[in-house]
Amino acid sequence: MTNPGTMPLENPVQLAVIGAAHGIKGEVRVKALTEDPMALAAYGPLYTSTGRSLTIADLRPGKGVLIVRFEGVADRNAAEALNGEALFIDRSALPAELEDEEFYHADLIGLAVVDEAGEGAGRIVAVHDFGAGDLLEIRPPSGQTVLIPFTRDAVPNIDLNGGRVHINRRAAGLEDETPPSRKRTPGSEGPDATGGRS
Repeated sequence: MTNPGTMPLENPVQLAVIGAAHGIKGEVRVKALTEDPMALAAYGPLYTSTGRSLTIADLRPGKGVLIVRFEGVADRNAAEALNGEALFIDRSALPAELEDEEFYHADLIGLAVVDEAGEGAGRIVAVHDFGAGDLLEIRPPSGQTVLIPFTRDAVPNIDLNGGRVHINRRAAGLEDETPPSRKRTPGSEGPDATGGRS
């Protein structure tokens, strides 16, 4: 089950993060970042950032999390050792087809950001959801990263093939200096596997 070394994935996409141990039989609490948390086992083996492969033997819903038992994790000590581990699969394992206006967050990260005047505004470095809809975190050519709403008004065009997104500065809240409300929020969590514009 253990595969030490670097992660054996070319384009890793985070699907979940392991939390605290649950009980004494090796179960752990897992926060799934997928649209359907119960589908987590359908993706096959999951990998930690150090290359360890974990296969779900059993899972059930808990209060806001999944209760998961991994193959080969049989007691509380082994379960506690997994606390905080992020779980990944390769982008190629995700379905190619999505609904209209849905995008894998992994496909958005790294895209160039261009405004309505054709000027570069930076690159997308992360996608966040703090409960009120997806936000794109953009690193401008200089200064701190900024958050903009991932809406049709703020992001009217997404060109995955061209490697860029087009934004409307006014709708994105970027007309003036970076407002404090748009600055990166400390303690942000990893992105969901998929999301869409509202």
